[in-house]
Amino acid sequence: MKKTTGTDRSITSGWRPATQAVRGGTWRSEHGETSEALFLTSGYSYDDAQTVADRFAGEAQGMTYSRLQNPTVAMLEERIALMEGAEACRAQASGMAAMTTALLCQLSVGDHVVGARAAFGSCRWLLDHLLPRFGIETTVIDSADDDAWEAAIRPNTKVFFFETPANPTLDVVDLAHVCGVAQAHGITTVVDNAFATSALQKPMDFGADVVAYSATKLMDGQGRVLAGAVCGSQEWIDEVLLPFQRNTGPNIAPFNAWVVMKGLETLDLRARRQSENAVELGQFMEGRVPKMLHPGLPRHPRHDLACKQMVATGPIFAFDVGDRATAFAVLDALELVDISNNIGDARSLMCHPASTTHAGMTQDARDEMGVTEGLLRINVGLEDVEDLKEDIDRALGAAGL
Repeated sequence: MKKTTGTDRSITSGWRPATQAVRGGTWRSEHGETSEALFLTSGYSYDDAQTVADRFAGEAQGMTYSRLQNPTVAMLEERIALMEGAEACRAQASGMAAMTTALLCQLSVGDHVVGARAAFGSCRWLLDHLLPRFGIETTVIDSADDDAWEAAIRPNTKVFFFETPANPTLDVVDLAHVCGVAQAHGITTVVDNAFATSALQKPMDFGADVVAYSATKLMDGQGRVLAGAVCGSQEWIDEVLLPFQRNTGPNIAPFNAWVVMKGLETLDLRARRQSENAVELGQFMEGRVPKMLHPGLPRHPRHDLACKQMVATGPIFAFDVGDRATAFAVLDALELVDISNNIGDARSLMCHPASTTHAGMTQDARDEMGVTEGLLRINVGLEDVEDLKEDIDRALGAAGL
């Protein structure tokens, strides 16, 4: 590969997804390094005053300040955009920086947002608390009710915001339907795709306008760094998102960007294998637990839709064991699976959402979402699935299941 091949969309757009994940966005310096270079610099120097003036005026290409551009970050952004099928991407410091930026960059006092009730706790906090503080109205609906999206539209509705599959209840949104409703009414769709990534699902293929990520999850995939990303059209990124990012500074550190790039090289392999493990483990557990929430299993109410929208249904599912005492007993009996609130890791992790990821929500909000006291969420990793079965079997037995 030549030094600039990885940044040439006329070439890279024709590559298949696994190749894009390994080589997309790569730019090589005069040294010809094979691994992407890590540029740890806050600023840049210039040969003359006119050069810097032209760059700041937008009349010349080049770096100005690492809050705006960094060579390592730029490589990550191009790779994610290429994998997503988006014109452009801007990387963020964390997943929640990405979600907050994707919403606040385009909303003002008097606007209205329709959001899915099933969401990561901090995403629901944005809808329930942060946006209303700035005079932005919000309506939360059952995302699986296709008719509810159109019914919730007001004259001032600007954004539909949802994730699919949703955290932690694995609700699945009909992307084509919801994005179609939004397009018919001139509404921007913002999709949190962290549970799937572009390796398993591409919301833009179904009409989504903006796709946001916690790259901390499957993209890094090894529990090392915080990172986020927002993808969209070049015009939307440049004219709507970039002014907000330039002046508020939620940008990612170059080292974190470099780590995520290394994670993307194995994303396709990890996501598919972890999805396979999750289905096999879910099948093993299905008759043992009172309630299973797993889109990869036929009993899930939107199993067919999930299979239609996704290459594979992902490494994460949830199950309900009845009450908090039983849930804690399961967690305490684990020997191999870690008790941890992260997801997308190559290691298997399990948590109790009501006391961790969704602990900051009111009881009424948790009840509305289905985050019960007996709900457990598991991220299925790359361990041998037979070892995972043995560990889960032992833990369920210790809890009386």
